[in-house]
Amino acid sequence: MLMLAGSTIPAFITSFLFRPAVLIKVNWYWRYRLGLKVDYTDCEEYRFCYSHRGTPGGATPSLLMLHGFSANKDMWLSVVKYLPKNRHIVCVDMPGHEGTSRTNADNYSIEGQVKRIHQFVESIHLNRSPFHLIGMSMGGNVAGVYAARYPSLLSGLTLICPAGLVCPTESMFVKRLKELESTQNVEDIPLIPSTPKQMGDMVKLVCYADFKIPSKILQALVNVRIPNNDFYREVFLEIVGEKSRRSLQDNLHLITAPLQVIWGKHDQVVDVSGASVLQEAHPGCQVTLLDKCGHSVILERPRNTAHLIMDFLSAQDINKQAFSQDTRGLTDVIA
Repeated sequence: MLMLAGSTIPAFITSFLFRPAVLIKVNWYWRYRLGLKVDYTDCEEYRFCYSHRGTPGGATPSLLMLHGFSANKDMWLSVVKYLPKNRHIVCVDMPGHEGTSRTNADNYSIEGQVKRIHQFVESIHLNRSPFHLIGMSMGGNVAGVYAARYPSLLSGLTLICPAGLVCPTESMFVKRLKELESTQNVEDIPLIPSTPKQMGDMVKLVCYADFKIPSKILQALVNVRIPNNDFYREVFLEIVGEKSRRSLQDNLHLITAPLQVIWGKHDQVVDVSGASVLQEAHPGCQVTLLDKCGHSVILERPRNTAHLIMDFLSAQDINKQAFSQDTRGLTDVIA
């Protein structure tokens, strides 16, 4: 997916009018302005790359953010911009993406990614106190399954247009995938463009807004992605394969953390009807559907996304305080 560093797609695209390498400087500048530091942590021979801000511990839970397919940790920059500066935030490159190790297909299945993310959590000692987990698209699938596997580690869970569900309504993207599956064509996956036209079609697929992007800019964007396309194809075939395509669906009953769901009403990749699946499985969850917004929620609505997350966290804090007061009151009555 086209997850970009700046607050808007046009700002990102403008950088390519000069040369694609400018993106590296743009990302560095955004991270610097937002107070994010990039670090690495090693687990035996496996290396994770992540950005972070603030310090863990204290009264508020840390935020761990998992990006979507073919993106990287910088996907979250436009959201981090609107989050409180004193909140501990960690954005990690998912297995094989950007600065995190590329190994084999087993690590790219949803269960494989969950295991690797848990390795990461342990390696930076994020598991010392409950943290809030946020996942987008593929990252939402991983986040949901992680919540099912390690319920005691989480204080809450935010899923943004998560994959891995059996949606009542098929999206345009799913219909296209079924056509490709019938012909066994793995070269024309809409989220893995190799031509300027395919790049433009992908932007239209993931975004509600109609961005007019010059062909030269589309070619530059494609040039950046092409060296990674074989890897993206390997990952994609894993996450839509039989053992991963409904991972979140199969684990919904095991999720116990307070749940927040954010979805674009005009999502053409993972249909918004998936929100009703989550709400049926967890009637107490908080669901927000964003009008005039597609799959790229954090691109098109970064400020809204940040505010919704913080409002949810604040509500959880209030609930905990109320529960603590009730518990103290009960103790006093018993005494």
